[in-house]
Amino acid sequence: MIDTVLANRYRIQAKIGEGGMAVVYRALDVVLRRIVAIKVLRAQYAGDPEFVDRFRREAQAAASLSHPNVVNIFDVGQDADVHYIVLEYVQGRNLKEIVREQGQLPPRRAAQIARSVARALEAAHARGLVHRDIKPHNILITVEGRVKVADFGLARAASAATLTATGMVIGSVHYFSPEQARGDAVGPASDIYSLGVVLYEMLTGAVPFRGDSPIAVALKHLQEEPVPPRQRNDAVPEWLEGVVWRAPG
Repeated sequence: MIDTVLANRYRIQAKIGEGGMAVVYRALDVVLRRIVAIKVLRAQYAGDPEFVDRFRREAQAAASLSHPNVVNIFDVGQDADVHYIVLEYVQGRNLKEIVREQGQLPPRRAAQIARSVARALEAAHARGLVHRDIKPHNILITVEGRVKVADFGLARAASAATLTATGMVIGSVHYFSPEQARGDAVGPASDIYSLGVVLYEMLTGAVPFRGDSPIAVALKHLQEEPVPPRQRNDAVPEWLEGVVWRAPG
């Protein structure tokens, strides 16, 4: 079905990922002769006009952001009842996969990755864009080692929909800021907090809080202090542990 609908412009090559909101395909743009990624809304959201409108507006706003550490959005479109976003295709792996495979990353490399994400966030925040879903799954590392942040703006659109049908929680609770856990308004500080959690995980090989349920984890973000990174990895320099502690602001 997808192959038929998008055939005028894109030739689907393979499905490369999926989440609660969309399925992602690698495709050839037959006009510009380049490989792209196409994120296609799942049918249950494509049939909700209010959600589709917000999805398109947020994607279009994010498309205005051009930065070396951000996955570029090339186009937002609709073909028949298929709603999609065309993205830069990033050849590489996400940071979650790398941490699962390697465990603790060398502190220097962890700091380099965090700095690149911070630069992407700085550029986005300057344009009034808040990511709302910073986590290792949305941080891509190219085969050359470049850091690319994906899905800018899309978490805000998703927050307007109820995703209980898929059992998904938008923005993994392990990376939630306290204001997200409380259900309060989310701003740039939330992204910085989540980046601090990502840095903690890179340095220690583990998220700071675990629990038996998403609510239990969210409460820990509100009520508890994590084990200091240097207690889990004595190779972490004091200054870098200080960066982790400063991330919550």
